[in-house]
Amino acid sequence: MLRTLEVLRVERLTPHMQRITFGGDGLQGFHSGAPDDHVKLFFPNRLGELVLPAMGPEGLVFPPGREPSPMRDYTPRRHVTERNELCIDFVLHGDGPAARWAEHAAPGQRVGLGGPRGSFVVADDFERYVLVGDETALPAIGRWLEEMPAGMQATVWVEVADARDRQPLSTRAQARILWLERDPAAAAGQGALEHALRSLPTGQGDTFYWIAAESTRVRAMRQWLDQRGVSKDWIRATGYWKAGSSDAPA
Repeated sequence: MLRTLEVLRVERLTPHMQRITFGGDGLQGFHSGAPDDHVKLFFPNRLGELVLPAMGPEGLVFPPGREPSPMRDYTPRRHVTERNELCIDFVLHGDGPAARWAEHAAPGQRVGLGGPRGSFVVADDFERYVLVGDETALPAIGRWLEEMPAGMQATVWVEVADARDRQPLSTRAQARILWLERDPAAAAGQGALEHALRSLPTGQGDTFYWIAAESTRVRAMRQWLDQRGVSKDWIRATGYWKAGSSDAPA
């Protein structure tokens, strides 16, 4: 189902993170069942028009003769049903259409939204949860921490460009949250997240690993866990972006 939403509020959380709160009747019936759900957002095209597709037998079909609205995937950071509001956090790195739109967003502007198509619900009976990600993973990590119950054990590593991009993360869980600053000169596979993950002992109790960052790095971290015998059912590793793309963080 495609919805049309209106910008209600815009808040700069950190130098490179903008929170936009959407609302409108189009949110009626919206549901997001997992912290790392993804919705597809459609932004105004170069003419400033919101041109949304229709669902055809082979997928989305845009109106002929009109420039389609660019689309990107984002995590629903917070959905407040009673106020009919949806918060989405945007990383303001790169030069893609989503980052440019988000940086200049203002109340009254409209976007299209589709999804989420399905939710990956993680069992809540693991002894520990390890969350590893860069700034693009922060919306999912922040939401997951907020939804964790008291007593749940979590270790969290977040890699950001610099200390100014840290943000408060609230939780009732027993969570150890560590912020890592990215070294742009680090060799492939030798970044702060990789070192942090390798410092963790594996094989001590039931641990679920959740990883999200640049695709190549995520693949390498998953392979490292695989080599240490961690069950594939205890890992969720997702590449959120690709190095060299227009939407890539700095």
